[in-house]
Amino acid sequence: MEFFINQSKYTKEMLKTFFMETSSSSKTPMSTTIKLDKDKSGKCIDITVYRGMIGSLLYLTASRPDIMFSACLYARFKACPKKTHLHAVKGIFKYLHGTLNLGIWYPRNVDPRLLGYSDAGYASCL
Repeated sequence: MEFFINQSKYTKEMLKTFFMETSSSSKTPMSTTIKLDKDKSGKCIDITVYRGMIGSLLYLTASRPDIMFSACLYARFKACPKKTHLHAVKGIFKYLHGTLNLGIWYPRNVDPRLLGYSDAGYASCL
């Protein structure tokens, strides 16, 4: 028996909730050139909106492991989010807008071993 797990309906509702349903799409969930930090001098934003966005993304990672790293990285800033953090989270939403039909496919007659890979190039994380 084959399985395909997809949360496209949830993703569409999430994009609508946060007014991102008409946004442009992005090819990647996060930029490789921007290094986020606490941004102590940045402009403060509504903490409840930011936390709602992060919570929605973390729920979505059950079927979208491609956004796991970025969602968890941006979740570090839930205590005092700034405008730069919100802009970065919106980048994930733009990526989701362009990849609504992605999910996890479990094919028939395949060995269910889990393999993990790492890219050591992102070790310069702040």
